[in-house]
Amino acid sequence: MRPKTFIPTVQRRLAATAIGPSTLRGQGKGVLKASQRFLSALQLGCIPRSNEAGFRRWLDRETDRLLNGLPIKGRPWGAARKGINLFLRDSLYNQYLTRHFRITELERWLEIPLDRIVAQGLKSEAGRGNLPPWPGLKYLTSDVNEEFQTFAAACARKMGFHRVHLDMYLWLKKR
Repeated sequence: MRPKTFIPTVQRRLAATAIGPSTLRGQGKGVLKASQRFLSALQLGCIPRSNEAGFRRWLDRETDRLLNGLPIKGRPWGAARKGINLFLRDSLYNQYLTRHFRITELERWLEIPLDRIVAQGLKSEAGRGNLPPWPGLKYLTSDVNEEFQTFAAACARKMGFHRVHLDMYLWLKKR
């Protein structure tokens, strides 16, 4: 039997490793630590699992909550969303959190964590003019995010998996 603190400790460690210094570089002073604290306390057991619309409302609400907790004036929506998406993806890849919070039930709805490298890869796959210009993480809006997410879902479906996993292929292509 594990101590009661095991799962919260795993979540806290994952928040620190999923969102490292390079992940949110240039987003503002204190954004990294505030994001890690937020993700450490994220209520993974309260994520709606009955339908995609409920999950998306939860994701939007949590993105706003994270933004409201950042210690800067600007609201880098893209940075907040990337942080949550990276954390959820890494939670899916962690056997303890996945089992405890039934995260595999969310896999088909999880977004691809967007950044410059992933956006470039998606734009390359889409062909010239089929996706909007990449505004940079700091200036990413929910509308532009949605266009990239929709394309990523279609692209991943053709490859036989969910869009959350496409990040690995696009990121590694640039290495």
